[in-house]
Amino acid sequence: MKIKAAVIHEMGRKQPYAESRPMAVEELELDPPGPGEVLVRMGAAGLCHSDLSTVNGDRPRPLPMVLGHEAAGIVEGLGDGVSDLEKGDHVVMVFVPSCGHCMPCAEGRPALCEPGFAANSTGMLLGGKRRLSRAAAPVYHHVGVSAFATHAVVSRRSLVKVDKELPLTEAALFGCAVLTGVGAVVNTAKVQPGATVAVLGLGGVGLNGVLGALLVGASRVIAVDLLPEKLALARQLGATDAVNAGDADAAEQVRALTKGGVDYAFELAGSAKAMELAYKMTRRGGMTVTASLPHPTHTFSIPHTQLVAEERSVRGSYVGSSVPSRDIPRFIDLYRRGKLPVDRLLSEQLKLEEINLGFDRLAAGKTVRQMIVFN
Repeated sequence: MKIKAAVIHEMGRKQPYAESRPMAVEELELDPPGPGEVLVRMGAAGLCHSDLSTVNGDRPRPLPMVLGHEAAGIVEGLGDGVSDLEKGDHVVMVFVPSCGHCMPCAEGRPALCEPGFAANSTGMLLGGKRRLSRAAAPVYHHVGVSAFATHAVVSRRSLVKVDKELPLTEAALFGCAVLTGVGAVVNTAKVQPGATVAVLGLGGVGLNGVLGALLVGASRVIAVDLLPEKLALARQLGATDAVNAGDADAAEQVRALTKGGVDYAFELAGSAKAMELAYKMTRRGGMTVTASLPHPTHTFSIPHTQLVAEERSVRGSYVGSSVPSRDIPRFIDLYRRGKLPVDRLLSEQLKLEEINLGFDRLAAGKTVRQMIVFN
């Protein structure tokens, strides 16, 4: 079938993207779903820094590729062997398909699925196939999803069924921003009630980290960012304190507020420099968690003896250490009960043709969660 999609052919084009146009809206061919695959008509797809990291060249991918990984849509077709979905079902897409059989999956850690990682790295679906092409030339899938398109064929293991009454613009958030931000707090760090928390980087994922900390009953939630408007929004959401990351004494401010540092610091800014700052804000015996993906060559250093003598922990968190089939429904339930107001993070709605403008806004940090909405 013919579809319309935003395709990247070259990484690293200069800003403004509205002029250099790294994303080209083109007509592509989409093959029918194969065994274990599903055809989905896209409803909404969010713009995330993980997409931007391919546009700006921080995270190389095989090209050409249809980007987009945070999305929700409606099932329109089923491949052989898919018996637990029906046409018309609403689904949220998950950007790491889980095979269910490898060691991480068997351990209950589907975010680390080995076949899923291998397929994502090569621009294939979990079954090892590509379903996208243009003039008979292959076009690659982005992390098994490729949501910046009117339709997508994805593995059944990249989908979680959700209630049809939930608007797709809201459902899409749960596939990445909520899973990653709230999951880092709930699943990775297992923050306890009464703990103190700092969240560095207040984009869509970071503000979900703030909401997650409030959800579990943290006694102090300190929002840290460079932009005053992001700090103000975090305060509106319930953060108890706000610190500008650009202040020379930002770490000292947090340590003073918490009498020695926070129990948990979350680096969600996509920056090794922010990770170093998060570590400085963490108390003796505390945990520093990162769920961001900076450039692969970027590193940070910590004093080895301090790590030992102060019993510090440094943790990585991918997809919020989530089990999507478990966590997406329970996070949606919390949202509907008013415990997790993620809809307040939605900012602009875009047409697919406005995607380059959206990436300009995202790169400038002037927005929280833009959503491409499909008719």
